Amino acid sequence: MSLRILHVAAEIYPLVKTGGLADVVAALPPALAARGLDVRVLLPGMPGILSGVIEQKRIIRFGPVFGAAIVTLRLGRLPDSGLPAYVIDAPFLYRRDGNPYLGPDGRDWRDNHRRFALLGWIAAHLAGGELDRSWSPEVVHAHDWHAGLAPAYIAQNPALNTATVFTIHNLAFRGLFPLDHHGDLGLLISGPDQSALEFHGQLSFMKAALVHSKRINAVSPTYAREICTPEFGWGLDGLLRDRGGHLSGILNGVDYSVWNPATDPALPRNYSASNLRAKKVCKLRLQADLGFAGRSKAPLFAVVSRLTSQKGMDLILAALPELLAEGGQLVVIGSGDADIEAGFRVAAAAHPESISVHLGYDDALAHRMIAAADILFVPSRFEPCGLTQLYALRYGTLPLVRRVGGLADTVIDATPDNLRAGTANGFVFDDASSRALAARMADACALFRDGPAWRQLQRRGMAQDFSWADSAVRYEALYRSI
Repeated sequence: MSLRILHVAAEIYPLVKTGGLADVVAALPPALAARGLDVRVLLPGMPGILSGVIEQKRIIRFGPVFGAAIVTLRLGRLPDSGLPAYVIDAPFLYRRDGNPYLGPDGRDWRDNHRRFALLGWIAAHLAGGELDRSWSPEVVHAHDWHAGLAPAYIAQNPALNTATVFTIHNLAFRGLFPLDHHGDLGLLISGPDQSALEFHGQLSFMKAALVHSKRINAVSPTYAREICTPEFGWGLDGLLRDRGGHLSGILNGVDYSVWNPATDPALPRNYSASNLRAKKVCKLRLQADLGFAGRSKAPLFAVVSRLTSQKGMDLILAALPELLAEGGQLVVIGSGDADIEAGFRVAAAAHPESISVHLGYDDALAHRMIAAADILFVPSRFEPCGLTQLYALRYGTLPLVRRVGGLADTVIDATPDNLRAGTANGFVFDDASSRALAARMADACALFRDGPAWRQLQRRGMAQDFSWADSAVRYEALYRSI
């Protein structure tokens, strides 16, 4: 009998995606299934998920619950991997277009506590064998605060011995709601149970998961250490230190069937480490499409990111004069803080031949940018894992990153010693300042002008393997330990 695992998450690529969480939920379960585990996924019935999961059949219908008159649990298959996926069809809670968490006004939906409590509640009742008589999980693996109440609902039933794992993808998003909303959730919140949910006078789905999960993991080893400190702990560092014996870090992986320059359908020319000339074709084509001067010898920088101060986007804005002085060009895709978006728009208007900004997200364009660029900026103030730097390495695009979280675990600085040793694969700086970023950017531009040395760095990065196979081994060991 293979181990039965249920992954619980709010988004999955390519059906609904706002960030790296969706990529992880799309890639990790198939990697575990390839190891022989019996893996299923539980997802809320957002429009993209409801229409994208194939071969759906109704398992059970019930209600009212969490403000929804009728909830239908369906079982289908994911369109890419074919893995079984449960979909919670609750139109009153989930049938909303656009961002899965925010309304058209850019603010959180006011009933998000109900919408994501239902996700955790269904997971717990699947674990209890009440909803699908033919299958129940031995391990429930919940991802980020949206699924944070699954371990709490399971822990509240003393008859359930289902093991629970909770993965922190970003501790900054703690799932905070007014304390008086607890009455909507069917969770005990009095006496000794109150501290498991209450966080500075509010409810926290994240805290509930950290208290009740049998094991906690973060998405990189360095981030697992960082979140136990006040600087990175968002007020939860004390709790995480208390649970240190049950906390680990497992690095995210890359799905190389999606991110591979040799086969990527979005690219005008496919290429590999042995044919880097074709990468120049990608660069020249993007420069032409953006209206840039078609200069293969101009260093092309890319940003594929949320445009927020967490991601260090303000540092890039402040360093733009130095980038332009180096003869560099910059292409940006993403959305985020209004003032940072405005800053990039102003810069692009002032320098249309060198700076191009695309607000929003376009997956094909993101692939083209990572292929065309010479250097990818990831100057984050904190970064749980980071996936774009891993994509960039496979595409022969060198990451320029700040030494935090998963960036510290994956990017080896091009210092003289590391260059001699043949271990370098990018550029790293420490201080969260535009001056430190600009200095390392100048170093990168200088090395870029040394063609043979640059190609050696590119090939080193392209040869590295950050596939999910190794991480899946570690997750399986974690499951079996509990």
